[in-house]
Amino acid sequence: MRVPIPEVLRTERRFARLFVGQSLSVLGDRVSFVALPFAVLAIGGSAADVGLVTAAGLLPLLVFTLAGGVWADRIPRQRIMLASDLVRCAVQAAAAVLLLTGTARVGTLALLMALFGVADAFFLPASTGLLPLLVPADRLREANALRGFVQSASLVVGPALAGVLIAAVGPGGALAVDAASFAASAAVLARLGPAGGAAPEEADGATPADPERAERPGFLAELRVGWQQVRSRTWVWSGMLAIAVYHVVVLPSVFVLGPVLAEREWGGAGAWAVVVIAFGLGAILGDVCAYRLKPARPMAVAAVAMAVASCQALVIGSGAPVWVIAALEAVTGVGVSLFFVLWETLLQVHIPERVLSRVSSYDHLISVALMPLGLVLAGPLSDGLGVRPALFGMTALAVPAALALLALPAVRRLPASPPGGSDAVPGARGPVPEAVTGA
Repeated sequence: MRVPIPEVLRTERRFARLFVGQSLSVLGDRVSFVALPFAVLAIGGSAADVGLVTAAGLLPLLVFTLAGGVWADRIPRQRIMLASDLVRCAVQAAAAVLLLTGTARVGTLALLMALFGVADAFFLPASTGLLPLLVPADRLREANALRGFVQSASLVVGPALAGVLIAAVGPGGALAVDAASFAASAAVLARLGPAGGAAPEEADGATPADPERAERPGFLAELRVGWQQVRSRTWVWSGMLAIAVYHVVVLPSVFVLGPVLAEREWGGAGAWAVVVIAFGLGAILGDVCAYRLKPARPMAVAAVAMAVASCQALVIGSGAPVWVIAALEAVTGVGVSLFFVLWETLLQVHIPERVLSRVSSYDHLISVALMPLGLVLAGPLSDGLGVRPALFGMTALAVPAALALLALPAVRRLPASPPGGSDAVPGARGPVPEAVTGA
C-alpha cells in the first residue's frame, strides 16, 4: 500500500529537505534523552550527578535564549542552525568517545552538556523563524503539524530505540547515534541555501536608503522591540502566560508525581510506560487533527485544547484503572499537540518575520525558565498535602487558567490570517511599529 506524501512536502522542496534532516535530529535527541542518565550512572555517578548533568544542559537555555532570538533576527537563520548542529554533533561525539573509551567523568559530561545547551539556545528561536521563509503562510499550519508529528512519534519510537542501542552498544554508542543525527541535519542545512528574510540593515525598519538608520540598533534596543511585539498583542502575552502555567503546574504531575503513583499503586515502571506511550499516540493523533483542521478562529480552538491538556494531573490522580488513565492521557495528548501546532503557526503568521525569532525567544524562555520551578516544588507540595490532593490542586489552577483565555476577545476573535493582505504576512517589509495595535 502506497503511503501518500503530504502536499506541503511535495510542493515545498526546501522544507521537505529540512523536514527530513530535522526528523533525524529529533529522533536522535529522544535517544540521547534516555541514554544520558544511564551514561552518568554507568561511570559510577549518583542520582544527584544525573540531576547535575541534566541541569548543566538546561541553565544555558535560560541565559542565552534571548540572545539567540536577537541574533536569529540579525543574520540568516539557517547559518545559526547549521552552527548549532555542528556544535551539538561535536559535543555528543566527544561524550560518546569518552564513554566508549572509559575515560568519561561526571564533570566532563556536565561541561559538554552546558555547551550543548548554549547551542540549543541559539537553535530554537532560529528554527521557529526560519519556517515562514521556506513555507507560504497558508501552508504553515500543515508544516508545523508535520513537525509536531515527528516530535510526537519520536516520544514513542525514541525510547524504544534507545533501549535497544543501550543494550547493544551501551550509552556511549547511543550518544554516537545522536551525534550522527546532528551531522545529517547539518548536511541538509548546508545545502539549503539562502532563505530570504530581512537583510541585516533592514532590521526594525532601517534600510540602505535611510543612512541615518542604517546603523544597527544595540542589543538591548533590539530585545525591547521583540518585547514590544509581545506585550502589544493580548493574544500573545496571554498565551505565553497560559503556557507558563502549563509548564509550572501541569508538567510536574507528569514528570514527578505520575511516576511516584505508578511506583506506589500501579505496579511500577511498566504501567507508567503504558500511560506514556498512550499519551504519545494521542499526541500523534493531535498532530493529524492539526494538519487536517482549518479553524476560522484557531486561538480559540487552541485555548480549548490547552484546557483539555491541563487535565493531565486530574487524570493521573483519578484512581481509575491504568487502562482508563492511559486512554484519558491519550485524549490529553491530542490537546497538547493541537495547542502547540496552532500556537506556533499563529506566531509565524501574525508576527512580522523580521522580529519573529525575538518573540519566539521569549516564548522559549518562559517555557524553559519556569518549568524547573514546578519540578522543584512538586515534591514538597505532595509531601505536605499528599500526592492526590496535590494533583487535584494542580488541576484546579491549570484548567481555569487555560479557559481564562476564552474570556479575552482578542483570543476568541483572532483570525487564522492577519487582516490587510500581503502587507501583514510574515515576509512583509517595512518598519516594525513602536506599538502594534494587534489582537
